[in-house]
Amino acid sequence: GKELFVDFAGDTLSYVDTQTGEIVRVQTFVSTMACTDYTFALCVSSQKTEDFLYALAKALEFYGGVPKIVVPDNLKAAVIRADRYEPVLSKAMEDMGNHYGFVTIPCQPVKPTQKAKVENQVQIIYHRIYARLRNRQFFSLEELNAAVAECLACHNQTRMQQRPYTREEHFHAAEKPELRPLPDTPYQMRRYAEVTVQQNGHVYLSCDRHYYSVPYTLIGSRARVIFTSSLVKVYVRGELVATHLRDRNFGYTSQDNHLASNTLAFTKRSASYYKDRARSVSEPLLGLSSTSALCPPEYYYRTCDMMLRLQKSYPADVFDEACGICTENRLFTGKRLENVIRTVQQTRQIRESESVPEPTGHANMRG
Repeated sequence: GKELFVDFAGDTLSYVDTQTGEIVRVQTFVSTMACTDYTFALCVSSQKTEDFLYALAKALEFYGGVPKIVVPDNLKAAVIRADRYEPVLSKAMEDMGNHYGFVTIPCQPVKPTQKAKVENQVQIIYHRIYARLRNRQFFSLEELNAAVAECLACHNQTRMQQRPYTREEHFHAAEKPELRPLPDTPYQMRRYAEVTVQQNGHVYLSCDRHYYSVPYTLIGSRARVIFTSSLVKVYVRGELVATHLRDRNFGYTSQDNHLASNTLAFTKRSASYYKDRARSVSEPLLGLSSTSALCPPEYYYRTCDMMLRLQKSYPADVFDEACGICTENRLFTGKRLENVIRTVQQTRQIRESESVPEPTGHANMRG
């Protein structure tokens, strides 16, 4: 239970892409326990960091526990700078080790003699897996991995030479009890980004073309974004200030408690919001607002703002009469409502000027 050796096989397996008919070559990840030679193999698309860490996580699930040390080759997915004494690990590899609780000790460069056990298992896998699958055709990576797992089980359950047990029996008897338990949650690869909080109170994650909100008091501050396949966390001066579900589509993800009061009032606009405001000031305006909902509600937000402003600028009876006229004649813009209000005012003034005063019955009045 002390060491787990990991490596990629030099030769590749393949499957046929059903969409294009192209033969897709894949890499074979191999790992083995130091004491019992209990082996795991998995085909992945490449040797990149995401695929390497995914395969390593699957290997730990296969063993059902965590060893104290993981010994990889000096591949770029795990080691940034190879060194005989103090190699520099990638941040993703460090994060995974912290999550599972193992230490990564890469083998020495140029002559990696420390991982002879896994090199030997790769040679055996060529004979017991590659050879058996050489004449078979697969049409997906999942189908290929299912066949590899079947051959791998046969390999681990084959009785070893000069031993009265199989690799699997030896592992469960001697090595499995020494492994530390797996964490409650599976590992998700973390990525990092250094950004600035924009004037709109959001940080921009360029790989997703998406904006995530932070408290508006931090506008202009430098922030560090740490994100996985499902979560986005924003840190400012080492303190966690926001956590969001990751969204890979262009747009905004905001929390109400992050926004300033004036911004919140603007973003909370809706059709029901304007109907409630219209109901509180004028029933004819409510009728006009309800009748005008022919397009998406957002189309009329600015129009409703203008109508509410007009309601404050003109007498209530004139405004209500104009709203009734606009509703009857299906005039749904603020400019038209304003023109109708002015027309109503002018009409009333004309009527008042043309009205004939009733006679007072004075003696000097003729006729």
